[in-house]
Amino acid sequence: MTQHAIRIIGGQYRRTRIPVTHTTDLRPTSDRIRETLFNWLRHFWGNDFSQKHVLDLFAGTGALGFEAVSHGAAFVQLVERNPKAVQVLRQFRNKLNAPQVRIHQGDAMHVVERSTHQYDLVFLDPPFKQGWFERLWPILPNVLAPNALVYVEAEHALEIPAQYHSLRQQKAGHVHYQLLKFDASAKKDNNADSTP
Repeated sequence: MTQHAIRIIGGQYRRTRIPVTHTTDLRPTSDRIRETLFNWLRHFWGNDFSQKHVLDLFAGTGALGFEAVSHGAAFVQLVERNPKAVQVLRQFRNKLNAPQVRIHQGDAMHVVERSTHQYDLVFLDPPFKQGWFERLWPILPNVLAPNALVYVEAEHALEIPAQYHSLRQQKAGHVHYQLLKFDASAKKDNNADSTP
């Protein structure tokens, strides 16, 4: 199939084209939304990504994860189940010579359930209309560092669990997107409340 490309919008690799494989389940985050999101992140992190560990749980084209790399993130884990997309991600990672990027082919739920790594930022941009958020919310704290940020993108406004505070939210066309902050103390309270 033919390919088209999107661009990294800021940082070290600004304007570098990211190849996009044409498959029905890939929906790259638009340039406009990524620009807004990374403006938010620069604000909350004082424009310093150098110590940040990032998880892109539904990597697709890798646009969000590679944007974080371009801004200087210390470590970026990309997770994608589509083998063709994974092949393109690996090729692009190698082209950038970015050893801080790791790429895992597999299921997002399994990664969150089994990971022992904690992340400062998690991108959640799953396929629409598949109920991913309802399944992920209960187990997502497993991979979140204290005060981690979580970016969510969905086809409708989401009901956000109490252990997350909304920092910013906007809508572009039919896409609702939001930046959340994780409250680890609320995680403990919720676990206590769940005991029979």
